[in-house]
Amino acid sequence: MRGVDALARILKLEGVEVLFAYPNHSLIDAVAKVGIRPIIARGEKTLINMADGYARATNGQKPTVIVVQAGPGIENAFGAFAQAYSDGVPLLMIPGGGDQRRTGESPNFDPLPVYRNVTKWAGRINMAERIPELSRRAFSVLRNGKPGPVLLELPADVSGAQFDDASFGYTPARGYRSAGDPEDVAAAAKLLIEAKRPVLHVGHGVLWAQAWDELRELAELVSAPVMTTMAAKSVFPENHPLSLGAGGHTLTRAAAEFLVKSDLVFGIGCSFARGGFSSPIPAGKRMVQVIVDGRDLDRDYPVDQAVIGDARLVLRQLIEEVRRQGGAGSRNGAVAAEIQQAREATRQEWQARLSSDESPINPYRVIAELNAVLDKTKSVVTHDSGNPRDQTLTNYEATTPRGYIGWGKSTQLGTGLGIALGAKLALPDRTCVNIMGDLAFGTVGMEVETAVRERLPIMTVLLNNSVMGGYGHHMPTASEQFRSNQLSGNYARVAEGLGAHAQRVERPSDVRSALERAIAATRDGRPAVLEMITKEEPVYPVAAQLLKEVSTSAALVTA
Repeated sequence: MRGVDALARILKLEGVEVLFAYPNHSLIDAVAKVGIRPIIARGEKTLINMADGYARATNGQKPTVIVVQAGPGIENAFGAFAQAYSDGVPLLMIPGGGDQRRTGESPNFDPLPVYRNVTKWAGRINMAERIPELSRRAFSVLRNGKPGPVLLELPADVSGAQFDDASFGYTPARGYRSAGDPEDVAAAAKLLIEAKRPVLHVGHGVLWAQAWDELRELAELVSAPVMTTMAAKSVFPENHPLSLGAGGHTLTRAAAEFLVKSDLVFGIGCSFARGGFSSPIPAGKRMVQVIVDGRDLDRDYPVDQAVIGDARLVLRQLIEEVRRQGGAGSRNGAVAAEIQQAREATRQEWQARLSSDESPINPYRVIAELNAVLDKTKSVVTHDSGNPRDQTLTNYEATTPRGYIGWGKSTQLGTGLGIALGAKLALPDRTCVNIMGDLAFGTVGMEVETAVRERLPIMTVLLNNSVMGGYGHHMPTASEQFRSNQLSGNYARVAEGLGAHAQRVERPSDVRSALERAIAATRDGRPAVLEMITKEEPVYPVAAQLLKEVSTSAALVTA
């Protein structure tokens, strides 16, 4: 058999169910012959975003494989792959390659030197007989340690080379998990029990470990409030009395108040990395970090105690150790009461926007209506970059693991649409919603046709304010003199022309009924696009500013 057929058999043995593909690669037809469904997008960016959403929605339990063609395909793929790397998403990219006799010769593009910057491991199958060996290595790297993308190039000469059927022997790679050092666990549990005002700071690693039940058990055991990072939003039910909500570029007031007043920030499955899309940790806090990869220790904040291990295994160890040390029930219901008070203050602060009857529509009204009409147990919501992210993160209430997919360290516009498509592919019984702006739609709008063609009925809620929301202050002169921040277009008509259920909504009183009709359309198998004509609403709780405000207020009260 040919090398490409041997690789297709390996993908089947590894449990690959779909192949994210575009548009010219020898594996596409080879996997179809062994029963793997190719998913074809309109471009590499959305293709990889779809794979990203699929991997998240399955918590990495199903191997996610992408193929793009040599040259322009792998060149175009870099941005979306970098986004997946920044969020630690386990994807296997198998790009096509040229004949190896021309590797490194201009104008041929060699992806390995470049992609090593955005992968856990990048390799090349240099001989047909090494296909099993290198494939197993790629899947082993994919399944073990900190999640992240992997690249394995399939050159043209290897793809077409003959592979001896008799020598084909392949055992799928395994994933392994490790618990924490018992002494480290004991020390971390002691700090948690002794803290007067701890905050559990929960990251993406808890979702990948599928440790939401253990997280909830620990939080309730010690009555500790829980905040999540943007990527971890949904791992802890936000209607729970101990939930502080989520934080990224924006942050809930409850989380800000508890972070400022905390004496211990107990990180679980989070890297504690500084950045524009991570809420900063106030200075002077004791810190514990539970992490799967020791390379994330002491990156930006010095930690007082660490436990290296799988989040689910370590959480179980912590629960048992807290009980052993007599720390169960060490706090009373005052924590929940304080959280409820902060939530009520937030509700009063934002209620005017969330219930606004103004036209153009206030985007917060759209988010409020989504909160009201969606069955949270049967829905997946994601945001796009920019204002839709900043407005949705702190106002949409997620109650089910992966009921919300928060993303964004690289924050490329248009990513959310592909993530919603991938989530729908993984979870076909869920209502999958993508909230995006008109600028983002302009980058990937033609992928509505992909949703129609691939039978992936998602709902896109398009917040159209006819400007590059939040960008005007970056280019005030250009915007004033040349209208550089202005946008135009009737996107509902575009979506209708691509085969979707589409509606343009201009009155706030019509928002809920439009959402209900669109949800019904997706249940009937038809993608939906709702173009909400909104105002530019640049007001949102920026994490750094909110923390400063809360810190100042706390200092005044203390004084």
